[in-house]
Amino acid sequence: MITKRIIPCLDVRDGRVVKGVNFEGLNDVSSPVELAKYYSDNGADELVFYDITASAEGRRLFTDILCEVARTIFIPLTVGGGINTTADFDRVLKCGADKVSVNSGAIRNPSLVREAAKLYGDQCVVLSVDIKRVDGVFRVFAKGGRENTGMEAIDWVRRCVDAGAGEVVVNSIDTDGVKNGFDLEMLDAVCRAVSVPVIASGGAGNKQHFTDLFRALPQVDAGLAASIFHFREVAIPDLKQELKQNGIPVRI
Repeated sequence: MITKRIIPCLDVRDGRVVKGVNFEGLNDVSSPVELAKYYSDNGADELVFYDITASAEGRRLFTDILCEVARTIFIPLTVGGGINTTADFDRVLKCGADKVSVNSGAIRNPSLVREAAKLYGDQCVVLSVDIKRVDGVFRVFAKGGRENTGMEAIDWVRRCVDAGAGEVVVNSIDTDGVKNGFDLEMLDAVCRAVSVPVIASGGAGNKQHFTDLFRALPQVDAGLAASIFHFREVAIPDLKQELKQNGIPVRI
């Protein structure tokens, strides 16, 4: 049986890890290099690094910090933020990323996913999609959750996977930072639409929420979280032990 992955997320702004609620009110947390090493040494299966304001500010991702993070860790690294062209894919991969996450760049240029998948393989292309309910409909948001694109989210995810995205990170804006549990309804809708790995993001507040996620939706491949790991509210080794005790396969 395929093990479930536990993935911490580093939201980086101006070279520092930050965290907010519902994508707003960002507060300084720590150095991305220090946190990355901590997670690599303490049982994280992968690490996600988002330069969260690169797209909104129209600039390229901070490659110096990224290179330092990549040199520090020994687990797979997914990187996103300001990814608008295949040249951006190339630059980030050369900095040490294993996978590249694309969000706003794919919205602006829908052919980007297909072009990148052809060059680097489906396994390298991760679609990160920020979703929020608007009048009861799942809508895609761009620029770090600031801009409603008007697109229906499930159709957008399906189109990107058909174009070559090998993995989907579902970021629920409704549950982000609220710590009341993952958005199971939203995740179920995405899992029903695609056959590639789906990563749940947004809403984890305790160990039980991960157990609830994988029990309710065994087709979800991974759980991603930020603040509960950053502030040591949940230790990844403890979380994995609890998941194992509940019959959920994890890498110990």
